[in-house]
Amino acid sequence: MARKRRRNSRAPLAMAALAGFCLPVQAAITGTCTITVGASGTMTVNPAIGILGSKQAGGSSASATVVATSTLCSLFNLLDCYSVSAPAPAAFSSAPSGGGTNVTFASVFRLDGSGVDINGSVPQRVANGTHAMQVDLTATKSSGIFPAGSYQGVVTVRCE
Repeated sequence: MARKRRRNSRAPLAMAALAGFCLPVQAAITGTCTITVGASGTMTVNPAIGILGSKQAGGSSASATVVATSTLCSLFNLLDCYSVSAPAPAAFSSAPSGGGTNVTFASVFRLDGSGVDINGSVPQRVANGTHAMQVDLTATKSSGIFPAGSYQGVVTVRCE
C-alpha cells in the first residue's frame, strides 16, 4: 500500500511569519515645539553700578510663548515630552569698551505665571500645550563698575 505524502502546510506559514520580522519597518513619530519671542526685557543697574539685571528696580523680564506637541507625550503621559531652558550667554552681544570684562551672567525663567525662578541652564519638562515663559538676565561685574553706555545681552530659549 502506497503512503500518501502529506504536505506540511505549516512550514510555508512559519517561513512567511519569520520573513515578516526581517522586513524594514518605517515609523514616524511627530512632535513639534514652537517658540514665539514676545517682548524684549530691560536690564537696569543697581545703585552700586556693579549689577545689570532685568530683576533690578525698573527692569522687566523678556517673554516668550512655547507650544509643545508630541504624540507620545499625550499617549504615554510625559514619556517623550519636550524640555525648555534659557541658559545665560557667555558675554554681552554689545557693550561699551570695558563693559564686558570681569562679568558673569546668570539667567532664570518662569513658566505659566509661576513665581518660581528656575535656573536658566536647567531644562524644565513641559507637557503638551501652550506655555507662557518669562526670562530674566543678570550681569554682575566682579571688579569695578559698568561704564556708561548701551548694553545688550541675548538669552537663547531652547526647546528640546
